[in-house]
Amino acid sequence: MAKRIQFRAHGGPEVLEYVDYQPAEPGPQHVRVRNQAIGLNFIDTYYRGGLYPLPELPSGLGNEGAGIVDAVGSEVHTVKVGDRVAYGTGPLGAYSELHVLPAANVVKLPDDISFELAAAVMLKGLTTQYLLRQTYELKGGETILFHAAAGGVGSIACQWAKALGVKLIGTVSSAEKAAHAKALGAWETIDYSHEDVAKRVLELTDGKKCPVVYDGVGKDTWLTSLDCVAPRGLMVSFGNASGAVTGVNLGILSQKGSLYVTRPTLATYANNTENLQKMADELFGMIRSGSIKVDISQRFALSDAARAQTELSARRTTGSTILLP
Repeated sequence: MAKRIQFRAHGGPEVLEYVDYQPAEPGPQHVRVRNQAIGLNFIDTYYRGGLYPLPELPSGLGNEGAGIVDAVGSEVHTVKVGDRVAYGTGPLGAYSELHVLPAANVVKLPDDISFELAAAVMLKGLTTQYLLRQTYELKGGETILFHAAAGGVGSIACQWAKALGVKLIGTVSSAEKAAHAKALGAWETIDYSHEDVAKRVLELTDGKKCPVVYDGVGKDTWLTSLDCVAPRGLMVSFGNASGAVTGVNLGILSQKGSLYVTRPTLATYANNTENLQKMADELFGMIRSGSIKVDISQRFALSDAARAQTELSARRTTGSTILLP
């Protein structure tokens, strides 16, 4: 028997329950992980709130964690009981003391990367890897726009972009978050609470705009983001912190300068064990070299997940937040 967070109906943080739970025995190609730390991410609120519908309820929650392999299926040969592992691509259920998931979804965790660090960085770090290194392969000297630069993904993106020699302009909601993003390597910041983002991007780029804009905010920033993309540039819409982007007229892409748009997801990039491990190894290498430092600014007990999500949704968090079982 173990403890986990589950929800029986979609809604706000109040629907989350801390309950006794009997995890299944791992199937032939699955492993069971005893979590030591669990990652908290905006996508968790999308599942809880119903933006991403689920086939059945009650459901567990969370895609990211790190721990020790507790049991393995009969066909698993990549890891063994006692191995240190981390995961960031689900399936749902990471908000739990024990989590069963496909062996293909875990990566071996080097001894010099702590459980807390891995839980704080796997989903956000792998997301940053595919955004900056695959969706659009950044080159030194470019100037890009990244929304929510003081958040979990943004905090890593600021550092990774700087390491690549890229000038990252980050949007933030306060002077405190602007200072945080700048300290992490953002070239410039724009406080959208009182600054015109598109106008400032024009000024900062001498009227050229950006070859790529990364937008994890969604509905509230969609049109502004398009106004910041250079002609024939790429708009990367990868999140819905303010709600989903809907009702898009493709004609707007031609009006704004023959723009490209993509709506990527981590699962498409980390689509097999080899790709996942390769992405994770690059991420761990950036951490090991000191190019990326992970700021775990908030720690909550697993039983306090509802309060943790409340703080996240209210944008009162910076950097990464983890849950401790």
